[in-house]
Formats: sequence, structure tokens, C-alpha cells
Amino acid sequence: MAKQVISTERAPKAIGPYSQGVRVGNLVFTAGQIALDPATGKLVDGGIAAQTERVMENLKAILEAAGSSLDRVVKTTCFLANLDDFAEFNAVYGRYFGENPPPRSTVQAARLPAGALVEVECIAECN
Repeated sequence: MAKQVISTERAPKAIGPYSQGVRVGNLVFTAGQIALDPATGKLVDGGIAAQTERVMENLKAILEAAGSSLDRVVKTTCFLANLDDFAEFNAVYGRYFGENPPPRSTVQAARLPAGALVEVECIAECN
């Protein structure tokens, strides 16, 4: 199976030597997304809720560019700068996955890129 690099202007450009996503066969693997605004390349203003919203929109854009969607996500890994933000993060995250959310791991990270409060990566099925 050939590896296909996924790239979209609807998500932030990579800030290092990595791809926004990679599709292999019927799976797409995303890079961890922080709350960078794709238009400005800057971290969005606001707290954990605003940042989580931007992260989820970034993931959604990458998945759609790969021929997938959030409802086809099979696993997420979530990183929080502070686990005290978990309830507020969870409220926003939960709106994006509805009644059948994928399995996930959530950990507190000592530090996230660009001073972000949250980072999420995922694996999803695609056509």
C-alpha cells in the first residue's frame, strides 16, 4: 500500500517536518493538532473551550481532505497542559463525537507546542 500525504488549506500548515495527515489503505493518521488558526497560523485566543473547538475543526478538515470524517474516527489521543481542564475539554470534545465516540487516551503533558492548552491526534477509516 502506498502512503498518501494529506494536506489542506483548511487546517494549519505543519510547523515542523511532518504532514498534516497520512493515508495508508483505508486508514488516515493525523498529526497532533493544536489550536492554530489556519488563516493566521496563530494560536486562537481564549481558554480550553475555544482551543478545543479549533483543534476539532482542524482535525475535521484534515479528515475530510482524506475522504473521511469525525464519525469514522476509530481512536484519539488527547494531550492537555492541565488535567484540571478535563471537564471543559470533554464538553467540547463530546459535541463532536455524539453517542458513539471512539476510544481515546487522555494525558497531561508537561508542555505543548506554541503554549497550547490541548492537542489531539486521531486515526480514522476512509473510503
